[in-house]
Amino acid sequence: MIRRKLLLPLLLLAALMPLDSMAQQGFPSTANAHSHNDYEKKSPFTDAYAAGFGSIEADVFLQGNELLVAHSKDQLNPSRTLRSVYLDPIVKAITENGGMIYKDSSRMLQLMIDFKTEGAATMAALLQVLNGYPVITSNPSVRIVISGNRPDISSWNSLPAYIWFDGELEKNYTTAQLARINMLSTNFASYSKWNGKGRLAEAELLTIQGLIKKSHDAGKKIRFWNAPDILNSWYAFLDEGVDYINTDQVAAISKFFEQLPDRTYTNPGAGYELYKPVYRNDGTNKPIRNIIILIGDGTGLPQWYAGYTANHARLNVFNMHFTGLSKTSSYDNYITDSAPGATSISSGIKTNNRAVGVDHTGQKLQLLPMIIKKKKMKSGVVTSGDLRDATPASFYAHRPERSDNIGIITDLLAEPIDLIMGACPYKENDSLFVKVKQQFAFYTSPDQVKPGNKPVFVADPQAAKHMYDGRGDWAARAFDKSIELLSANKEGFLLMLEGAQVDHGGHANKLPWAVTELLDFDQVVGKAMQFADSNG
Repeated sequence: MIRRKLLLPLLLLAALMPLDSMAQQGFPSTANAHSHNDYEKKSPFTDAYAAGFGSIEADVFLQGNELLVAHSKDQLNPSRTLRSVYLDPIVKAITENGGMIYKDSSRMLQLMIDFKTEGAATMAALLQVLNGYPVITSNPSVRIVISGNRPDISSWNSLPAYIWFDGELEKNYTTAQLARINMLSTNFASYSKWNGKGRLAEAELLTIQGLIKKSHDAGKKIRFWNAPDILNSWYAFLDEGVDYINTDQVAAISKFFEQLPDRTYTNPGAGYELYKPVYRNDGTNKPIRNIIILIGDGTGLPQWYAGYTANHARLNVFNMHFTGLSKTSSYDNYITDSAPGATSISSGIKTNNRAVGVDHTGQKLQLLPMIIKKKKMKSGVVTSGDLRDATPASFYAHRPERSDNIGIITDLLAEPIDLIMGACPYKENDSLFVKVKQQFAFYTSPDQVKPGNKPVFVADPQAAKHMYDGRGDWAARAFDKSIELLSANKEGFLLMLEGAQVDHGGHANKLPWAVTELLDFDQVVGKAMQFADSNG
């Protein structure tokens, strides 16, 4: 479990955190949201209910024999009764959902009624009203929870079993009294001055954690009122195990919970062990024999740090002696795409967005595999994606448009590539792939490859899978096989391996996708460092 949490919306990445207490119960959702002062919303009850909130708050004043919904006396309106604003809509929802408050019968609704007038009299009036709503009072999916000016605690056991209470966290209750309490609440501002930005001060955090523990040790859910109500605070409260997030922002927090599975990643295990480099060849003054280029597509500092956090503050790449930054704008665009980005690596020349292996005028560039061929070196291209995509294609193709798959494979047939692996959908009778199979030793898995005189072409559908869809250690196996084959050449080799799908996770704005791909890629980085130490 990561105890030092990363709570960041960083570009496409939002947060890596364990979501401690609720992770075991499934992903938090709007069932963990409490609509504070709900009656002040544009559509009281309706908006929070439609979003699936687990708790909705109604403040009531006893006026004559009627319970009116308002925050203060000057807002009282005879038409806004507890019946019309909350109870009648709840009955309607139960009727429409076959006897349960939500269509998902596992979900419940806590209707928290905050008494603004004297407790005993307001309770008597409430019981009179609820006598007309047996559909609610006998329903297992709805709980009536009393807060505010609660009646004297000595009267609780005489009340109907359908009446529950919002307990005060500062008080100590007997076992019998706790049995009538549905949750415990307290004023957050009494313990912390935190405004929701950055991190809670350590001393205040320890206090908050103690309050949460006290509530959970009593077997009760907890809610903080008068608490920060922004994105960063929602992450923090969930991370610490707060059961109900107090909010006035129904729409915003609903979107937050909807996106949470895509914005949060928890490493299910202890992570992987890193290779411990000895830097055998660092600083030596001798000719370079082998070159390994590892490209994490769409992988910048946020992605690296996300992976670092997910693997418990460990990455192979961070054990390298030297780290640099590059400006990646293309010839015609401030923001590059993969095609000119990879072409600048394979040729040393900037080109237009979407162009592979050509300059900004469309002229063919001399690429690294062609250059090293003159030195009798071998070359390999491996990707955990489609081998016709922009990054791998930039090492063998010459096309102004990266999506020209036919042209890209046609160029491959004319270039000195000794090994290529990745996904590559094809049809058996496709004339172009008939030529590929004539020119290459053709396989559908790295594990099938055997040494031979022909260049190697591996078209493996497994490479196109996401890590969370079961790609497994494909990239590591492809790397090992590539090293085995290419290192047999005494003149040396160039191997480019791409972690293609870190970028896919970024484009999809799905943090688990990006992080699992990053971690897979970093394990290949470790293998490359190990090879450098053993051979170089």
